[in-house]
Parts: sequence; structure tokens; C-alpha cells
Amino acid sequence: MVEQVKPEELSPEEGEFLVRLARRSVETYLTKGERIKPPSDTPEKLRRLGAAFVTITTYYGPESRELRGCIGYIFPVKSLVETVIDVAIEAAVNDPRFPPMNPSELDKVTFEVTVLGPLEPLPREPEKRPKSFTIGRHGLLAKKGILQGVLLPEVPVEYLWDEETFLAETCVKAGMPPSCWLDPEVEFYRFSGRDWREKEPRGPIEERDLAKEYRELLEKYAKQ
Repeated sequence: MVEQVKPEELSPEEGEFLVRLARRSVETYLTKGERIKPPSDTPEKLRRLGAAFVTITTYYGPESRELRGCIGYIFPVKSLVETVIDVAIEAAVNDPRFPPMNPSELDKVTFEVTVLGPLEPLPREPEKRPKSFTIGRHGLLAKKGILQGVLLPEVPVEYLWDEETFLAETCVKAGMPPSCWLDPEVEFYRFSGRDWREKEPRGPIEERDLAKEYRELLEKYAKQ
């Protein structure tokens, strides 16, 4: 069995490759109606199974971006390179929260790729859950029956949530009450993630240090 690509395995160059691939796949789809194939220069590691999300944001400045689309695979159902191609297009044209993108937007948006690690169960005991993951490193999945919700590692950083709020908001994302994390029957999982994005539309690629962003934002607002 081919092992899933783990986020910590990726080099900065491979992260950059995935972000540029996400943009190229959307540009080709929007301008030509074609779905690209994995490029011939794809690093061999990226041909292994992988899970990823692509986030597209409208760019207003370094500190101001607005969500334009975000879709991904939480499970490694395809190679990482194919996953990024697929979910980039889906984020651009099939996110139900937004109308499909049009080519005129391509110079106004930034692309971001989050590569996910395998799911790891959180404790069944609710009181142990807040200390069983790290904001800035882990995303969360909540599940009960047919209800399921996922929040990526960058989400609690951007909203400055603490651990209990992150758990509660994952419940809401799954269509359950915010207090669902106190129910031992609700399954919770964490997953690690690494995140690369364009600094500006068509610009250089940076890896986000989410834990550092979180600390700096907490310090900034503590001084206000």
C-alpha cells in the first residue's frame, strides 16, 4: 500500500510547486475549459496519495483578503498532485457559497494550498479534548452519524479562537450545536497541516508559520 504524503515530508520547493499548480489548473480551466494533467516535472513524492485543500482569496492587500472559495479532500483518495488539480478547480467554480469565478478575477486572487496529514482521534473524554491539539498546527474534524465538519489549521489563527472555541466552531461546521464537543458520542479527530500561499496575485510563494501568526496576533490585541 502506498503511504500517504505527510505534510512534514514536503520541501519548500514542493510546496511552491503545488501552489503554482493550483493557479495553473484554474487558469486553464477558466480560459480553455480544460482540466490539466499532472505535469511531467511533478516531483515523484507528489505522485503518492495525498490530502489537501485549496483556498482562493480575493486580495486587497497583505493584511486584507476575503475568501473566494475553499474545497478539499480530507482523505487521500488520489495522488497529491491530482488532488490539488481537482480541488483547485472545485474551489474556483463549485464552492456552493460563491458564484463560479470568471477569468477576469485571476489577477485579483491569491491561491493557497494546505496539505493534510492522516486523521488522529481525540480522546472520548470531553474534558481532555481542549489539550489534545495545538492551534497553529492542527485542524479538526467532528463527526456523528451523517454529520461531519472540518476546519483547517489556519481558521482558528485567523479568528483568534482558543481551544474550546475551535472545538465549538467545528461542531457548528458539522451542523451540530456548539456544545457537541462535550458529547462523548461525537467523534473528534485532529490532523496536521502545512500551508503555502501566494504573497500577492501571481507573486512569490510563502509558507505560513501559523503558530507564529497566532502568537503575534494574540500579543497585538493584548496591547490594544
